[in-house]
Amino acid sequence: MPGSRLVIFAHGSADSRWRLPFEELTARLAERRGADKVRLAYMEFASPSLADVAREAARDGKLQLRILPLFLSAGGHMAEDIPRQLAAVQLSVPQLKIELLQVIGEHPRVKEIIQEIAFDYAQDGSAAFRKTILEVTALSDALCD
Repeated sequence: MPGSRLVIFAHGSADSRWRLPFEELTARLAERRGADKVRLAYMEFASPSLADVAREAARDGKLQLRILPLFLSAGGHMAEDIPRQLAAVQLSVPQLKIELLQVIGEHPRVKEIIQEIAFDYAQDGSAAFRKTILEVTALSDALCD
């Protein structure tokens, strides 16, 4: 969508090693879709925050944010914390249209890959590891397409 930006929204951690996969995913998406089309934001413990990314979007003329939560399930953060942050952003940057997407862990393709990986590990761990690397690479490619 013109004028829109996808926000990869992760939990956050002070540990830079924890943040690295999210930063790599965002960089890959930016390479394939355009640097102005995607940003990474953290719910807590790291920056940029959702509010930071929203203010930047408004300055850049991106008036629609599509928020993709990188969580395995829709628990307390999705029920309480994220809606609270979205409401605060909407108050501070009212010109933005914000769309909260489904938690990535509830996407059918992600569920299927997780089930296949668990099944493989239940049978033969060494073969499962090799197959897991291929499947995670395929998932990453699918998310970037």
